[in-house]
Amino acid sequence: MNEELLDRLAIRDLVENWALWRDAGDWERFATVWHDDGVMMATWFQGPATEFIRVTKEGWAKGVSILHFLGGTTIDLAGQRAIVQTKMTISQRADVDGVPCDVVCTGRFYDFIEKRGGRWGVVLRQPIYEKDRIDPLRPGTRLELDAARLAEFPAGYRHLAYIQTRIGYDVKRDMPQLTGPEVEALYRRGQAWLRGDAI
Repeated sequence: MNEELLDRLAIRDLVENWALWRDAGDWERFATVWHDDGVMMATWFQGPATEFIRVTKEGWAKGVSILHFLGGTTIDLAGQRAIVQTKMTISQRADVDGVPCDVVCTGRFYDFIEKRGGRWGVVLRQPIYEKDRIDPLRPGTRLELDAARLAEFPAGYRHLAYIQTRIGYDVKRDMPQLTGPEVEALYRRGQAWLRGDAI
């Protein structure tokens, strides 16, 4: 196999390991998908990967349930750097006013990845939130959401933000969505990354 194909396979492996190891609580291996300066951006957390791992573990201990499912991946490769987009869903379970619910948000992981010392690692993971929904777990259960509160959040992750704020998280309100200035700025950053610019 040629080197580019091997790199593409290694990058795909990295993306898949992120979801599997994080959702399984395999924290030691999960830490290996990041470079030391890796940064995670999410609705409820923005900061260093090491801190993301710590607060995720704390959330687990409190019963926070957030899982990921991956779809197709596309890789834009430029030497030792790559921009990787992966279709995904984020699924979170929590009570909303005493009603157990699942929120499912569909979007993409948009990853800034670099090969350093022969190893590919995540430098920045920025999800793109495209659409979401909330469903009670018990069929026929009536769920009454605060319409005014729901409308405060961006359309692409409105229900996810609603449930996360109800359980105490401070949600970032300007994350990239399917369209809009935030996602256009992210695409420009990705192109600059591939040209060799700093994030």
